[in-house]
Amino acid sequence: MKQLVLLFSLCAMMAVQANAQRRGASASSNYETAVGIRVNPWLVGGTIKHFIAGPHAIEGLITTNVSNRSNVTFTALYEYHIAPFPKPEFRLYFGGGVHLGIYDRFDYDHDRWLRHGNGTYVTPGMDGIVGLEYKFKKIPLVVSGDLKPFFNFTGETNFVGEEIGGASVRYTF
Repeated sequence: MKQLVLLFSLCAMMAVQANAQRRGASASSNYETAVGIRVNPWLVGGTIKHFIAGPHAIEGLITTNVSNRSNVTFTALYEYHIAPFPKPEFRLYFGGGVHLGIYDRFDYDHDRWLRHGNGTYVTPGMDGIVGLEYKFKKIPLVVSGDLKPFFNFTGETNFVGEEIGGASVRYTF
């Protein structure tokens, strides 16, 4: 858990450094970079989103299980933002990306645990994302809710499970 906090702090410091060299906020998003947390009933983690050009953004996630903090997933996503609503504060976004998960066998792959005992395994995977975000006008805050289905290439979690939904709160720069 300490490594997760350290890594999240490092990402936040890099975002602040990048903000010092800011070129101006994207007209389509009203902010350039945002750092915060992402939660659902099963996962908690850090998130950083950065607009690279116009409506195109990249997002990095580091999440862990609420019940077993030895599991960690690193996710990189590309997102495209659109404003189909009359209020410009609301944005719809969608995209995809990849992840690398480090999971406890007992928690995520019980058959391997029965054959090989305790331990962890590493699995790459693919992710999709679709969500809605709201940027507050008077405070530097963005809230969002999304569905992020995933597919692991190895292990037993190669399905769309209960961990796909999430809510994020981010501080904007």
